Amino acid sequence: MEYIKINENGIHIVFGITEKNQLKLLHFSKAEFCEADVCVVDVGCKAEDLSRRQQFIDEAFQLVQVSLSGYNRPYEKHGNKHIVTAPGYLLTYAGMEDCVNELGRCLTITQEDKEVTHVRVITTMQFYKGTSIVRMRNKIINEGNEVQTLEYLSSFCYTGIEKEGKSNSDAKMRIRVPFNGWQKEMSIKEYRFGDIGFGQTQPGVYQRTSQVFEVTNTGNWSSKKYLPLGYIANTEAHTSLFWQIEHNGSWHYEIGDQNTHFYLCVSGPTELQSHWFKNLAPGESFESVPVAVGVAGDSFEEALGELTKYRRLIRRPNKDNDRLPVIFNDYMNCLFADPTTAKELPLIDAAAECGCEYYVIDAGWYAPGEWWDSVGEWQECRERFPNGIIEVTDYIRSKGMIPGVWLELEVMGIHCEKAKKAPDDWFFVRHGKRVFDRSRYQLDFRNPEVIAHVDEVIDRVVNEYGVGYIKMDYNIEPGIGTELGAESVGQGMLEHEKAYLAWLDGVFQRYPDLIIENCSSGGLRIDYAMLSRCSIQSTSDQEDYRNYATIAANSAAGVTPEQSAIWSYPMRQGDKEEVIYNMINSMLVRIHQSGHLAELSPERTDLVKEGIVCYKKLREDIKKAVPFLPLGIADNEDMWVCAGLQLEDKAYLAVWKREMEGKSILRHKAAGVGCTDTMLSIPLGNLPFVKNGAKVSCIYPSKEPVSFEVREDVLTVCYEQKVMARLFEIR
Repeated sequence: MEYIKINENGIHIVFGITEKNQLKLLHFSKAEFCEADVCVVDVGCKAEDLSRRQQFIDEAFQLVQVSLSGYNRPYEKHGNKHIVTAPGYLLTYAGMEDCVNELGRCLTITQEDKEVTHVRVITTMQFYKGTSIVRMRNKIINEGNEVQTLEYLSSFCYTGIEKEGKSNSDAKMRIRVPFNGWQKEMSIKEYRFGDIGFGQTQPGVYQRTSQVFEVTNTGNWSSKKYLPLGYIANTEAHTSLFWQIEHNGSWHYEIGDQNTHFYLCVSGPTELQSHWFKNLAPGESFESVPVAVGVAGDSFEEALGELTKYRRLIRRPNKDNDRLPVIFNDYMNCLFADPTTAKELPLIDAAAECGCEYYVIDAGWYAPGEWWDSVGEWQECRERFPNGIIEVTDYIRSKGMIPGVWLELEVMGIHCEKAKKAPDDWFFVRHGKRVFDRSRYQLDFRNPEVIAHVDEVIDRVVNEYGVGYIKMDYNIEPGIGTELGAESVGQGMLEHEKAYLAWLDGVFQRYPDLIIENCSSGGLRIDYAMLSRCSIQSTSDQEDYRNYATIAANSAAGVTPEQSAIWSYPMRQGDKEEVIYNMINSMLVRIHQSGHLAELSPERTDLVKEGIVCYKKLREDIKKAVPFLPLGIADNEDMWVCAGLQLEDKAYLAVWKREMEGKSILRHKAAGVGCTDTMLSIPLGNLPFVKNGAKVSCIYPSKEPVSFEVREDVLTVCYEQKVMARLFEIR
């Protein structure tokens, strides 16, 4: 076998070209390649071993899995696995181009099947300077004379994810699954391979199963159940593999076993999971969704650091992520979608006094009373704003802030007059009928008339109301797609999602300084198809500030800190510690201030002001820092929560405590962390600048003392009250 070895940015990649001229991806890791790890088989008859090893290599290790309808898959695939695809196993190597562009090194690999399906597959691997991540996508071209039906196309496929090290898979392999859900975003769980249904795979022992571990999203909410990413660690080899699917709709990844190894396949929509297929006419092509794949040590914090750097490289340059302004939004634990001029004016005064720089009028500004099922025209409501909304937006500007409004442009309510008059091809349709969800219709952004409608709304709120910020919400899930104008409902969905992204690109071309917040019932569309365009992400609709600490601590899994909007909403009836906790939830990311600020006591208002002043000193660091997780990922049941940001010469650390039943104490003690109901010890030795001791100061709040000490690079805090939080600086 001929080898092609790539070593770029700490990523070791090895391709093999077989005697049959087939390209195999044999290695993708932080560790260096060891040929003996590939297709280890029982030691018996050596000739038999060599024959079986060659058979295993022939059947597996494809760089691309691609499945077309009507072709035989002769090898065992067992169940739902996307392996031994046809023509995936038929492709032969046609060449590789290796160049350097403004982003970094770029490989373009071509494979083809000239004998059976007559397709060509082009793989692009774009490396990025300064990160151990490569962005991958595959393009299939029908070069034959017949229509081919595409059922599956991987974006990344790698066999041998467990091969480093001598231990069995249960002993060394760990997977982290980033669960996500309304009001419980960023809930990340770790499993051994045995916990997810795999038997132990011992090097040298041949076994096979029908088990496959699937993480799938089907629909337009890209993160309604999981974040579109994954992480696998090999604790013996001290390596990890992680990936991010950059798509705003249906996606899929799976882990399964094949020929003594485990494999990973990552893709966009599939026929089996997503009701998707695509007919390719002669000469037609299709490109997979992009997937970023990275390597690191067996450290989730390190992986998130690489993802954070990469995400900053791929997003649209914008002033918002440079300035990190403080935003007030009148919704959460405040007006709750019932705005009026009379209610807004005192809130505007209070927000300006506290130092906010944007003021967003959230839902309800366009309709009297109950408005849910009548939305769609987005005209100001004179019952709520007798002198027009311009009176309020002008008042916001007079207080030195930039006004914003809430919109949900992708839907129309079933009682919207415009929806009643519009033809069906404005909307998603299945089985000949409009698709309903929660008394709303889903607009189809492939339709030019729909684009004209939403562009009119954007132009009006920007040019007539002077809006500089739009909270773009999305509160329905239209399911598997639309049957209009597409071979499959999944393809209709995919085309709509691409059209929506193209529309966003057009909006930013017209209004480059307009801030559009990506919101989908909070954090149900956290993906870097959207976040490469939108500068800020709503993380949750979580209404309990104590529970928000977990989301804030884990938010780096889904989004960079400078794009991560976390609510801070001091309660009408609360104390100073409640305000402090609320503020610290948001102070290492983006402050999404809310709450009835005009009704707080002076001492509680002063804590809000102090928090915002402190934040404005930190934000130059926030946009450059990477995650710091000295206790690992936070759990929803943890009493103690701890997370921060690190730079080359300093770090910031938020430490929260809340009432729980003590489960987290047992969990932390099992991990070797000292803690009780009132005390927590936090190791700081992994910070690169901590060599001869750490200097720690509490930077917020300044006038509410807390007991802490540092010994031998361990910070120990003592919180006497049941619910407390403090923000520390470490140098």
